[in-house]
Amino acid sequence: MKYFFILYAIIAISVVGIFKYRGHSFSEPPIQLLPDMDDQDVLKAQKQSAFFADGQGARQPVTQTTPLGFQVDGANKLGGIPEYEFSGGTGYYFTGHVGDYFGTGMPEELELTPENSLELLKRGEERYNIYCSACHGVSGDGAGITGLYGVPGIANLTAPPFSAGSYPDGRLFETITKGKGLMSGYGYNIPVRDRWAIIAYVRAIQVARSAPYDAVKDAFEAGKQQQEAATSSK
Repeated sequence: MKYFFILYAIIAISVVGIFKYRGHSFSEPPIQLLPDMDDQDVLKAQKQSAFFADGQGARQPVTQTTPLGFQVDGANKLGGIPEYEFSGGTGYYFTGHVGDYFGTGMPEELELTPENSLELLKRGEERYNIYCSACHGVSGDGAGITGLYGVPGIANLTAPPFSAGSYPDGRLFETITKGKGLMSGYGYNIPVRDRWAIIAYVRAIQVARSAPYDAVKDAFEAGKQQQEAATSSK
C-alpha cells in the first residue's frame, strides 16, 4: 500500500508539472488534448487583424456580393422571399394556432382557388422531396434513406395517428416549424407558404394511400406506364 501512495504522488506531481494547475499563467501556449473550438478564425468587432495587409479586421463585402437579407432598396428579404415568410407573424397562417388550439384546413392567406390549388400541391411535392423524403420516404411511409443508417423513430405520415382528424394541420405546421424528437425545426429554412404546401401534399398522400383502388385506377395505371417508359428509356 505504501508503494501505491508513493506512485500516486509521483503521477500527481508529474501531471501538475506538465499541465500546471488551474489558473496558472503560461508563458507558452498550453498543451491542449481537447482543443474543442478554442481557436477559431474569427474576428471581434472593430479589432485589428494581421491577416490583412492593411491590418483592419472590419472588411467591406466582397465585390458583387450582398449580405444575407440586405437589399439596396431597403426591402427585407431572404433569398428573394420576404423575411416575414420565415417568422414573426401572428395568426393561424404563421403559427398553426387558433387561439389556444391547433387549427385545421388551409389558411385564407394562401388565396386558394380551383385553378391554383394544383400549383400548391406541385410546390408541396417539390419541397417535400427536398426537405422531407430523406427521412419520411417519397411516399410518406417513413422508409427514407436515413432509416438505412440507423436513424430511429421516423414517423410514418400515412399511419392513422397522423391523419387530419387526429393530427390537425396546425399541429403539423408547428412540427415542421419547430421540430419534434430527433427532427430539427425548419422554420428558418422553409418559408411559411411552402410549409403549408408541404402539408397539403402530405394530406394528398394520405388520401391517395387510403383511397380504394377503383377510385384511383386510372391515375395508378397512367403513373405505372409513365414509370415503365422512363425506365426503358435509360
